[in-house]
Amino acid sequence: MQNEPYSSEGKARLIFPALLGLVAGTALQLQQTALYSSWISACLVLMALILWALAASKSIAISWRIGLAALALGLLGFGATGWRASTFLADALDSGLEGRDVVVTGVVAAMPQRNESGLRFRLDVESAQLADRPTRLPPRIDLGWYSGVWGGGAGVAAELQRQPAAIQAGERWRLTVRLKAPHGARNPHGFDYELFLWEQGLQATGYVRAGPKDPAPQRLAQTGWHGVERARQHLRDLIFERVSERKYAGLIAALVVGDQNAIDRADWDIFRATGVAHLMSISGLHITMFAWAAALLVGWLWRRSEWLCLWVAAPSAALVGGALLATAYALFSGWGVPAQRTVLMLATMGLLRLSGKRWPWPHVWLLACAVVVAVDPWALLQAGFWLSFVAVGVLFATDSGAKKTDATGARGHICAMFREQWVITLALTPLTLLLFGQVSVVGLVANALAIPWVTLVITPLAMLGALAPPLWDLAALAMAALASYLQFLAALPFATVSVAQAPVWAGAFAVLGGIVLAMQLPWRLRLTGLPLMLPILLWQAPRPMDGQFELLAADIGQGNAVIVRTATHALVYDTGPRFSRESDAGHRVLVPLLRALDLSVDRLVLSHRDMDHVGGALAVLAMQSKAELLSSMEDEHELQSVRKATRCIAGQHWRWDGVDFEVLHPLAADYDAGNKSNAMSCTLRISNGTSSALLAGDIERPQEDLLVAREGNLKSDLLLVPHHGSKTSSSAAFLDAVQPQIALVQSGYRNRYGHPAEPVLVRYAERQIQIVDSPHCGAATWQSTRPKDVQCQRTVSLRYWHHRPP
Repeated sequence: MQNEPYSSEGKARLIFPALLGLVAGTALQLQQTALYSSWISACLVLMALILWALAASKSIAISWRIGLAALALGLLGFGATGWRASTFLADALDSGLEGRDVVVTGVVAAMPQRNESGLRFRLDVESAQLADRPTRLPPRIDLGWYSGVWGGGAGVAAELQRQPAAIQAGERWRLTVRLKAPHGARNPHGFDYELFLWEQGLQATGYVRAGPKDPAPQRLAQTGWHGVERARQHLRDLIFERVSERKYAGLIAALVVGDQNAIDRADWDIFRATGVAHLMSISGLHITMFAWAAALLVGWLWRRSEWLCLWVAAPSAALVGGALLATAYALFSGWGVPAQRTVLMLATMGLLRLSGKRWPWPHVWLLACAVVVAVDPWALLQAGFWLSFVAVGVLFATDSGAKKTDATGARGHICAMFREQWVITLALTPLTLLLFGQVSVVGLVANALAIPWVTLVITPLAMLGALAPPLWDLAALAMAALASYLQFLAALPFATVSVAQAPVWAGAFAVLGGIVLAMQLPWRLRLTGLPLMLPILLWQAPRPMDGQFELLAADIGQGNAVIVRTATHALVYDTGPRFSRESDAGHRVLVPLLRALDLSVDRLVLSHRDMDHVGGALAVLAMQSKAELLSSMEDEHELQSVRKATRCIAGQHWRWDGVDFEVLHPLAADYDAGNKSNAMSCTLRISNGTSSALLAGDIERPQEDLLVAREGNLKSDLLLVPHHGSKTSSSAAFLDAVQPQIALVQSGYRNRYGHPAEPVLVRYAERQIQIVDSPHCGAATWQSTRPKDVQCQRTVSLRYWHHRPP
């Protein structure tokens, strides 16, 4: 095909602003708190087509054409994304179906994920019935099938679930399920679970009803659907059967079939600390390297046939073959979002090359970006999107891929590889700090060995193990060697650096500074990038003034977890629940939140031993090595071996920055009385003389009555509602003594305990006390300077894909 110089095309000047307009229009649409109606989005798309036709007219001045092109594709990105979102929301779960028994028939759409509490799987719904009447559900739902005791608790009879069956992808099942709308925790700087489910096409989550009184789940047939998922599941099972060490089996499964859930949480912590997490799952690097190797193989085989070379040139065949094989690899690895993004980038650049066009690198880079955004608009909100495209853009800009080195052969390739890694590390460090608030100092050293070791040794052995299973044993040995190296690096005291997560403007300047430092420029110009990086390195999260304090009630589901800050001190009251062996509120919510705020915790108060209050304590204690522990838990509790706790006893008092902290309960004599754990909850009152807050744990009516009788002053502006709003707490006498203006309820959405109970809500309403609960508010921030106001994270960061609880 004859090449045409880029500058010879009159329309070429329209391309860059048009593509930029498409990305900007899409990004603007993602800021909507509520969607426009679908017909408005359709009108915007029609208007975009009209404006594009005008931009293509040669009778209009080129400056106007450029503006029209950018506006046209901006409207197209905005309107098309809005129309897609409206179409998707039309299949949302009817709120009237939440919490009701629905009989569903469907096909298992992906290989199930098993853990100690049971398994989770996705089901493509074929039909559904509610009370023997047909009903409509979202096309795909996410289900859990739990084992052991389920549904136990206050006022709820415990049931022994039927053990989960050996479910396989492609099987048709009839199940009785209970569903709810996707609802995740909303915390500052936290993971957006609802956006994750949105991108996965899931509009309902729930669990299988498999108790002794429920209809037994029925396997109906093995269908021909989801053959790739069935093959992935079979291969994953073979890996776990062959490799005895579970942690290495999980890593091999992650590299072969893309099952990231098979990797232990502790291993993920090491990978993040050493900056190699991108290597331990099917990422853009793996897809790209596979495409490169596949292209070399196809090209070599193609050149063996003269007839094939006459039909299609070997370079073109290698390009197409590599892209197709990489796509097949991405599909088999689970077709995750990073794999999809990489395949789209490779396909875009490949087609551009096959067309004979020779575009400048900024246009090629922006074209690939625009294609990814057009296919998956919500990728703009993913950290991986920005890390990938900034890395590729930096490599383009620095010309590291094409730069010739003085050395030749293997030495030249090694030098080029190290230089590329150095450039990417330098440029991405500010972006990593902006996105995660933490960066690995040892990442360059770790990746220098890990990239070639994983790419050239472990991954080939893991993949070839599908043909010769003994190779998985060799892959496990290679992984063990790498793990030892990474554990050594992660254990270094300077392995990671954490800073408070800065605002976007500071991050933008820092990213620009990193790029300037990485560019092929004279050192005098490159050093100008250093001042641009200072805002993100020196940023400090705002703190209360001296004499004031702030409470942040984290959104952790069913449990308590409150961060209290004064001018120079911090206290954490309870650490939320433990969800599973690999997941708890400390690791999932509190540790990232404390890191984002750059807080050093002086004291950790664990009100009592119940798991919804101490479930995340291990993670917080591991992060906060200097935090004192204050609790009512017994001396034999497992946490006592991690850090010895001081008993909380009524009368204890301390003062930080002009703010008084006083323990009101329990009494010293209560420790010998054999009380149940709720009755032993450490109750803490915080006051600066003008504003006050009362954190009551899980105390119940008898303890409330004692406090009313014993304490002269319980009055507080804010009350952490006792026992999450249980019927056993929040007595009328207690509320009359405290007289709060705001009552915080930390409870899970549609929790099985029914918290907060309706009679309790009535008592608060009768006294005109404002109830703020986690499902409606998300993380709640209260400040002593504004005692009548609460800032809700669900309101501050509301977007149209977020759940609005009834």
